[in-house]
Amino acid sequence: MINYTERITLLIDDVVSRVPALHYVDPARLLVFARFGRSDADGAYATCHCLNLPVSDPGYYFWRDRSTGEVTRRSEWFVTKSPIVQLGPVPIEYLISFCLPRFCDQSFARSRKCSLYPGVEPWIAKLDTILHELYHVDPGGCGIRPILKPDGSVSPHAHSPSFFRDVARMVRAYLDSGPAPETYDFLRYDFEELQARYGGVVGTAFRGFPSFPQRYIEAASEQPDAEPNVRVERLKEHFGQVRYSADDLHVRQFGADSSRRLVRTGEHRAA
Repeated sequence: MINYTERITLLIDDVVSRVPALHYVDPARLLVFARFGRSDADGAYATCHCLNLPVSDPGYYFWRDRSTGEVTRRSEWFVTKSPIVQLGPVPIEYLISFCLPRFCDQSFARSRKCSLYPGVEPWIAKLDTILHELYHVDPGGCGIRPILKPDGSVSPHAHSPSFFRDVARMVRAYLDSGPAPETYDFLRYDFEELQARYGGVVGTAFRGFPSFPQRYIEAASEQPDAEPNVRVERLKEHFGQVRYSADDLHVRQFGADSSRRLVRTGEHRAA
């Protein structure tokens, strides 16, 4: 069977080494994993998840009286933290998830990036998505790449027209660099073709599948005194996992409508 996440990991290594605009990405601090997503359903093909954001400033939830507008209760003050994922000597700073089989079956049909690739083969859409997610990694090393408005301020949106154009230029730069076809040839096949060719499609996932490491909240260490006539609601204690190691990974086989766990593995990168 083809391990799809390992093949993407090897492709990312090659892309980063060949595309100057992505040289700042450190593949050793990036983990590729698989999530389930049906091909006939709407949704993202892939997502970049950041694990290196600092602890947030304290904040709280509050509720107002509908008639008076006054705050009647609030939560405890809390902070938001990132989980720790460490699969060796260095911590993982970014996760990139790919939805299988949906990612395998994508094309340029109904895509806003179609106009950037006139006359190319449909599988290039998958290569574009991989570089698209890599380009979300912040060159400053913290968080997701900010999108700037014309006035220099940060946009609340994750993309801009120039973002898509930059990715298309990087895709062409990679292909023009003469990579070995066997590095990216697996992208040429849709999910049904992959299953027929390799006998199945597997990928690395987290042991708590379908969950994966995400930001979480916990009560702040210092709690200010409650305001008069405002009830303070205790936060629910976070019982989820906050540290992950190689032992928290396993391999799943993906089908058109479901996935199943195969074997546990402590290795997240292809040999």
